[in-house]
Amino acid sequence: MEVHAAIEAYARHLDRVRRLSPATVRAYASDLRDLAAALPPDSEMADVDLEHLREWQWRSTSRGDARSTLARRAAAARGFFAWAVEEGLVESDPALRLTTPKRGRSLPKVATRPAVETVLGELGARAAEGDPLALRDHAVLELLYAAAIRVSELCGLDISDLDRDRRTVRVVGKGSKERVVPFGAPALNALDAYLVRGRPVLAARREGQPQQSLPAAALFLGARGARLTPRAVHATVTREFGPALEADAVGAHTLRHSAATHMLDGGADLRAVQEMLGHASLGTTQIYTHVSAERLRAAYRLAHPRA
Repeated sequence: MEVHAAIEAYARHLDRVRRLSPATVRAYASDLRDLAAALPPDSEMADVDLEHLREWQWRSTSRGDARSTLARRAAAARGFFAWAVEEGLVESDPALRLTTPKRGRSLPKVATRPAVETVLGELGARAAEGDPLALRDHAVLELLYAAAIRVSELCGLDISDLDRDRRTVRVVGKGSKERVVPFGAPALNALDAYLVRGRPVLAARREGQPQQSLPAAALFLGARGARLTPRAVHATVTREFGPALEADAVGAHTLRHSAATHMLDGGADLRAVQEMLGHASLGTTQIYTHVSAERLRAAYRLAHPRA
């Protein structure tokens, strides 16, 4: 089979059989298409050997790609050729001896509690004026921080996923795993205001119908009434937290990282935080203990006379 055709078949396998997230499937497929572009034209799967793969890695390194990118690409290649062996597309796996560059440990950037309180307070003041987008943005950021959910999980929420009485939200995480996450009264108040005064206006923009006739699916809507996208949420986080943080500290998961760190700072149990975040491995959650420890060391260096 030709390499390009095999890559498309593998992407369908990741989506339909492995049920990986769309973002993961896109990333792996993009990596493998980059591999195909580095091969001779019209290469067949049986033509690819370890030297081709190492040449591809060298090109990526020469471009200055991050170690995390190199590690992901190596994982994509290994998974692809292991699948190809199972499917009988190749007799032997050329990626078995492909090494994975060690990933450097980088701590997630987090906002301080005062910074979060300031930004959410300013958003709440703007939302009180009744602008539907301000009401939505306030509810979005309050829920991201309160529930520490992923941006993709937030964008996939439907109104029916909210349980106002219990103050919980049902989210579908990686691997289509569901979990129920609590949130606090400030987030509930922001959601109520958005659902009553913001969402009906946004929904009416799409439907072109009276505000009484509303679609009953997506919780968060964009400016034109469609389901809110992760890119729009990222833009909102960057816009609101950019002035309060350094540029490289702002990202789509800023509030998720901040919430996890603040919970551990406040004495939350690590396994409870793991369950709330939806991490499959406790080791993934432990990165936030390193953030807390680093913040403590920084405070010590600044404040202790014998630091």
